[in-house]
Amino acid sequence: MSRVYSQMKIFHYMDKIDSLPADCDTILPPTHIRIKPTNVCGHNCWYCAYKSSDLQLGKDMNERDSIPREKMMEIIDDLADMNVKAVTFSGGGDPFYYPHLAEAVKKLAETGIAFAALSNGSRLKGEVAELFSTYGTWLRISLDGWNDKSYSEYRGVKEGEFSRVMENIRSFKKLSGSCYLGAVVIVDQKNASHVYDLTATLRDAGADSVKISPGIVSNNGGKNNEYHQKIFDSVKAQSQKAIEKMARNGFEIFDSYHLLDEKFKKDYSWCPYLQILPIIGADQNIYSCQDKAYNLDCGLIGSIRDQSFKSFWFSDKEKFFTIDPSRHCDHHCVSNSKNRLIIDYLSSDEKHLGFV
Repeated sequence: MSRVYSQMKIFHYMDKIDSLPADCDTILPPTHIRIKPTNVCGHNCWYCAYKSSDLQLGKDMNERDSIPREKMMEIIDDLADMNVKAVTFSGGGDPFYYPHLAEAVKKLAETGIAFAALSNGSRLKGEVAELFSTYGTWLRISLDGWNDKSYSEYRGVKEGEFSRVMENIRSFKKLSGSCYLGAVVIVDQKNASHVYDLTATLRDAGADSVKISPGIVSNNGGKNNEYHQKIFDSVKAQSQKAIEKMARNGFEIFDSYHLLDEKFKKDYSWCPYLQILPIIGADQNIYSCQDKAYNLDCGLIGSIRDQSFKSFWFSDKEKFFTIDPSRHCDHHCVSNSKNRLIIDYLSSDEKHLGFV
């Protein structure tokens, strides 16, 4: 059975892995790029890493920033020339608030580059929904509230928004395309007792999968663990029950609810993944990862405001080694375990490779 979530995907691109170390002169294009086309979002989630003062992301984010249309078209041309494999649109803001998203995904579809998006689902309708249904690989909608009242309290939106998002999901699944529609339940202490029921609601609305993930409440791993420890057993029990009762007939449940120390600790001095999955921000800056986006002091690789992405990427290799994770990345990192795998692979002693 094929797996949607796997830490081993990059090992299907061995030339890329072998090109990563500083002592290799080769620079290969990124495999996957996240583009944050706009920092505008109609929801105001309390745990949003781009708006919370307690979290790493968003420190230097300007909510008015948006990639100009001409620049977006130039970026897509570059990615096609470079043979980049995939693009994910994410925030910053919600990519479906970007006025040129439909045009951008039409152009991506013509290039053959796979594309996907992360969204709150409130604008998943009309032409852009049809384009994603027909040409997109996947969409993932984040949720927290379990009904109109709780959803409104979480996100600072009018009551009824939860129902509208559920209707957008149902309508999207009725379209003729094959885009995989996932949802992620962001777990905190308020919704912890509703994980099972919200998973069932999403299944009934037509989602192809639900991922259950912990909300990040602090840059400190210990504080995150302390917060989630109080609800950990209850959430895991609901996740297991959901898998046992609901994971069938093509509906998948991914239990990603875990304590968070492992995502924070780094004992390596360079980040392979910033060459594999960099971020293009709405400010036209290039950042090392989604966990350091809009941090100019410790996440910035460079700017493409006055140059093309292609010329920036291939200009030199030193820029990829200015960030030392053991010193600069004492925060949540989605690529930590994948970085460890790559570094372990690249560190193997050639004289002993046969002794598997």
